[in-house]
Amino acid sequence: MEQTELVFIPFPMIGHLASALEIAKLITERDPRFSITIIIMKYPLESIDGMDTDSDSIRFVTLPPVEISSSTTPSGFFLSEFLKANIPIVRDAIHDLTRSNSVRLAGFVVDMFCTHMIDVADEFGVPSYLFFTSSAAFLGFLLHLQFLHDYEGLDFNEFKDSDAELDVPSFVNSVPGKVFPSRMFDKESGGAEMLLYHTRRFREVKGILVNTFIELESHAVRSLSGSTVPAVYPVGPILNTRMGSGGGQRDASVIMSWLDDQPPSSVVFLCFGSRGSFGADQIKEIAHGLEQSGHRFLWSLRQPPPKGKMDFPSDYESIEEVLPEGFLHRTARIGKVIGWAPQVAVLSHSAVGGFVSHCGWNSTLESVWYGVPVATWPIYAEQQINAFQMVKDLGLAVEIKIDYNKDRDHVVSAHEIENGLRNLMNTNSEVRQKRKEMQKISRRVMIDGGSSHFSLGHFIEDMVANIQCKQQRRDT
Repeated sequence: MEQTELVFIPFPMIGHLASALEIAKLITERDPRFSITIIIMKYPLESIDGMDTDSDSIRFVTLPPVEISSSTTPSGFFLSEFLKANIPIVRDAIHDLTRSNSVRLAGFVVDMFCTHMIDVADEFGVPSYLFFTSSAAFLGFLLHLQFLHDYEGLDFNEFKDSDAELDVPSFVNSVPGKVFPSRMFDKESGGAEMLLYHTRRFREVKGILVNTFIELESHAVRSLSGSTVPAVYPVGPILNTRMGSGGGQRDASVIMSWLDDQPPSSVVFLCFGSRGSFGADQIKEIAHGLEQSGHRFLWSLRQPPPKGKMDFPSDYESIEEVLPEGFLHRTARIGKVIGWAPQVAVLSHSAVGGFVSHCGWNSTLESVWYGVPVATWPIYAEQQINAFQMVKDLGLAVEIKIDYNKDRDHVVSAHEIENGLRNLMNTNSEVRQKRKEMQKISRRVMIDGGSSHFSLGHFIEDMVANIQCKQQRRDT
């Protein structure tokens, strides 16, 4: 087979881009006949800097920004309009790529939120593959609910804020409505329709790469092997253990120096992702819970964006103003409150013994990779269902909350937080032992003979076979 080009179209937020770059590296390292172009769209909310690679087989094409009329809310309609506006620009970029480099296109690998780009792949007569950056269980959840909605008339609102449960093949336990992604109930701004649209299109691709591994999600992966779902390739954990997401070297060095002075496995790390922030009442409850627990802590505390503004949290100018009076003084010997945190570096540090997490899938995989036990506190998106899976299905996390949602007014009490922290830091817990075992497995699956190494090889073989079959048809 001659030199062949794959086009990656990740969703332009750092978590999705970083994973796309890592899987691109793995593919080009495994089969040097492939080179990869990663298309970077300019998302209004995200500043993408420092995307580079030392691989000669991977290049980036950054597109010009597009004008979107309705950018006041982060709705499904906005995301859809953003992607539609990028279609002609992506098309032109691929035309330029094929003309200037005489490359042979093998296919598109599109992000789970970029399925509009399947139409562009069809125009070029090449197959599309999906890169699903969340769990296999969540993939199965979306496919099952889309089927029930389209063919059996399921109304999602039956499950809104409800204890009603639904049997989902990719989950061991029935899934309660209170952990469904809130966008499923978001008809006005198009969230529900966005999820349904993308999920219908999942079924059109040649194969689905999932950022997971069989040993972590054996039940979910098995549930996805069927004639109604494209071939599924569990190729994770795909992690970027080098790239930061803001902050700076000076901030990181101060944080790491503080951790160096702490005893092994003694520190609780609290970090809630790029969109994680809390109101004043909740901040005070967290502070009281930390103080009452008596555990050492490193707390990444971010300021919410102005109400109604579509933006990310930022660091406080004066962090003392939002904390209980005297808190920093009373906890000075055991705790540190920071803004931005170099999460991967912190999780890899021997002083960290527990992680209070929003349960984003990248963070979940990082905690598995470094063997750090998690206490769940989901905030938005699919994090509630991730938390449910980790606690109830897999027994790999303890619960502070699994159904917390930033859009509700509920405040988690200091007592609940204190109890969660004590369970998290129990050195003899079953969760801690399971985490250590899963950490070892997560390292093995990526090397020769491991399940994800084999699965990625299977994906490449299937892709090559498809190219050769297409070539034979063209020759005849």
